[in-house]
Amino acid sequence: MSKAIIAMHGWGGDSRAWSPWLEGAQARGWSLACGERGYGQLEPVLPGWQEGQRQRVLIGHSLGPHLLPAELWQSATAVVLLASFAAFVPPGRDGRPVAAALRAMATRLAAGDAQAQLRDFLARVAAPFPVSRLPVGPLQQGLSTAGCARLQQDLQLLAATTGLPTGFPTEVPVLIVEAEDDQIVSAASRALLRAALPQAEVWTLQRAGHALLDHDLARAVLEWVSDGQP
Repeated sequence: MSKAIIAMHGWGGDSRAWSPWLEGAQARGWSLACGERGYGQLEPVLPGWQEGQRQRVLIGHSLGPHLLPAELWQSATAVVLLASFAAFVPPGRDGRPVAAALRAMATRLAAGDAQAQLRDFLARVAAPFPVSRLPVGPLQQGLSTAGCARLQQDLQLLAATTGLPTGFPTEVPVLIVEAEDDQIVSAASRALLRAALPQAEVWTLQRAGHALLDHDLARAVLEWVSDGQP
């Protein structure tokens, strides 16, 4: 039976990052709809499940899962979390530098420095690889006025995350893909996500940063989706 996939990008990205995934899904006869937050010149898009789609897979990168509504989560039959988290700011001492970094980012956004702030952020997203390896996104396209407001709004959401997204279906197959050299999601936050989903399969990628570059990830994850749901 054909599978339906909804994929959502994270903070500062856009839907074009899913192009290799779209090609892989279509080659398998599956549908893949990409959410779009609209930080640049692309219009915001929030896909939904179509009637009759019984195998429904949600894939989210970083903040992406927290940008999806509970209705989508409640009817998902499998989940893939890419360099994501439950609580972005871990409690206690581990969370202090993360919270301070978010405050500094918010200050720069409020001062109208969104373009430079996003450039600095994406350099950390790409590391240990050069930022030029990232797919084209809002930074190259130019941030819209509404997009800058969404960046500020979603930064607040990032700071406020304390658990799994509302409606998360904890009884379905879950794959967590984390990066050993992630400079965005802290090791403490990654550990909290694993603890929240003890039944999940976990892949820890070596020499990989937050963008999960250089691992032929689309092919590997789509194979997991194929094997995980008959």
